[in-house]
Amino acid sequence: MKYFLAFVLVFSGLSASADVLTPEKLWQVERVSALGLSQDKSQVFFKVTIPNVADNDFDSKVYTLSLDGGPALLSEAYEGLLNDKNLSPDGTKKLFHKEVLVNEVAGKDRYEGMDKAEVNVYDSLDYRHWSSYNDGKFNHVFYRDLATEEETDIMPDEPYYTPQMPFGGDEDYVWGPKGENIYYVSKKLAGTEYATSTNTDIYKYNLKSKKTENITSDNPGYDTSPAFSSKGTLAWLQMKTPGYEADKNDIIVQHKGFSNNLTAHWDGTVRSFKWAENGEKIYFTAPVKGTVQLFSVDDPGKTKRMPDLQQLSEGQFDVTGIVGEVDGALIVTRTDMNHAPEIYRFDLKKKSFKQLSHVNDDLYDALDLPTVKKRMVKTQDGHDMLTWVIYPPNFDENKKYPTLLYAQGGPQSALSQFYSYRWNFQVMASQGYIIVAPNRRGMPGHGVAWNKAISKDWGGGAMQDYLDAIDDVAKESYVDKDRLGAIGASFGGYSVFYLAGHHAKRFKTFIAHAGVFDLRSMYGTTEELFFVDYDMGGPYWDKDNEDAQKALKEFNPVNFVSNWDTPILVMHGNTDYRVPIGQGLAAFQAAQLQGIKSRLVFFPDENHWIASPQNGLIWQKEFFKWLEETL
Repeated sequence: MKYFLAFVLVFSGLSASADVLTPEKLWQVERVSALGLSQDKSQVFFKVTIPNVADNDFDSKVYTLSLDGGPALLSEAYEGLLNDKNLSPDGTKKLFHKEVLVNEVAGKDRYEGMDKAEVNVYDSLDYRHWSSYNDGKFNHVFYRDLATEEETDIMPDEPYYTPQMPFGGDEDYVWGPKGENIYYVSKKLAGTEYATSTNTDIYKYNLKSKKTENITSDNPGYDTSPAFSSKGTLAWLQMKTPGYEADKNDIIVQHKGFSNNLTAHWDGTVRSFKWAENGEKIYFTAPVKGTVQLFSVDDPGKTKRMPDLQQLSEGQFDVTGIVGEVDGALIVTRTDMNHAPEIYRFDLKKKSFKQLSHVNDDLYDALDLPTVKKRMVKTQDGHDMLTWVIYPPNFDENKKYPTLLYAQGGPQSALSQFYSYRWNFQVMASQGYIIVAPNRRGMPGHGVAWNKAISKDWGGGAMQDYLDAIDDVAKESYVDKDRLGAIGASFGGYSVFYLAGHHAKRFKTFIAHAGVFDLRSMYGTTEELFFVDYDMGGPYWDKDNEDAQKALKEFNPVNFVSNWDTPILVMHGNTDYRVPIGQGLAAFQAAQLQGIKSRLVFFPDENHWIASPQNGLIWQKEFFKWLEETL
């Protein structure tokens, strides 16, 4: 701890009296998540999750808050007070989901008397996903008769998931307006087909006939998030392109005899939506210009009128979710790079926000905060690229500061005003670094074409965008040009590995977490094959596939490792099956064998993310320790 405090006070140039966000304080930030509105719509219920570093766990409490304002009150028994979407319209049945053993892949299931065996047998892909191996169990939707307690599996014996793996929840199923049908999302493909496809569909199950109908069979891409209006109109989110997980996400509504795409004419992509109470319009969130904002679109019904789409909010923040509508306002969650999410009331007429929850106010009020500014950078090919620049607290333009280029993952995830508990710009800037975070091509919020430009061009325009951004900011007198670093995770980690072989000595240090190092072995070990098929062009053995062969030759970091000459920190989780551990190990080994100062921070029990408090805190300590040593 001593080295860290000395680093903060001396290296960063911050005054000894300054109180800034440190890694330790970051793990004191309480995490707010909305649960929903009360049945009378007078209150909002929310959960506060509190990291417990000593116990390496999380504690949580539920609070209720009046929508007119006032203090949050601790709530003990709240479930009966919330609107429950999983209760049938007549109140007699309830939807839920649980795992069901369908396939016998474990040796102990396949052979009698082998209860102590630890072996799985697979005949196809989908043998592992995200951070766990397939054990033959699948999430299924059930409904329970509340009078008899009888449970009915509406997907009996099906080797398919609802909710979707690995992050789906009860948003993947919903009652029909009259309770006679259940609508749910599933990708009804198995094995290798499952691993190579994004074709989820929305299914309608009839309780009386027990028959299931695919209502989106004409769309080969994602269909998700079914929701009914107060008038009984079904809406859902849809991506058209098969295999493309970051395609434009549109809102589809279904009327008798036809479906209508409400957002087809709009050059953006929807993140989430909620029907208005009157059933005549839909509110939604979407990335736009480095932020996430509120929008609305009306439903013209069976007319040929173009839907009226409007952006409702504007500002340097992200609207992270819509809780509900009440009295001419939306209850939402909102965040920015300096503040974790809190609950707000958005006045639809005045277009203004009022903060309702104040869970972390005391913590932030005691801190000197960084300054976050928008900077437009001209790319080498003539585009205006939005770049976030985060300056240390008490920034003095007469001083020189070490500066970090941040490479976003995804590669198609938005670099908006998000608040991360690992890649936290507030913590980084508070240790005396300037952070340069470019919205390089591949990100949503700047038009569909810009979003799509990354696919099959990983080492092309996006890499030049990074260099354009850091070169532009480095022109400023307050940037120490001899102390530049590049950092990132996932595709950002790929970016670090690639730039390490192409940076022309711009950078003095690199940090890569869960980065893709070798496209060939990545294709052979990652679990979602549709992603590498679409983004990298396809299998490496297809010699006639120009996209795949170009990626392997020109965009593969392993091909340029002989150019590495700069210290590099490699971090990786052992149960990461999206970017498997071999990627990080190979990069570390390559650096070590070339005599390059390097370090491996290995997490045996973590996946693509770092979830546990103590591991998360050590991640931060190693991150800044490395920068102290090399920058």
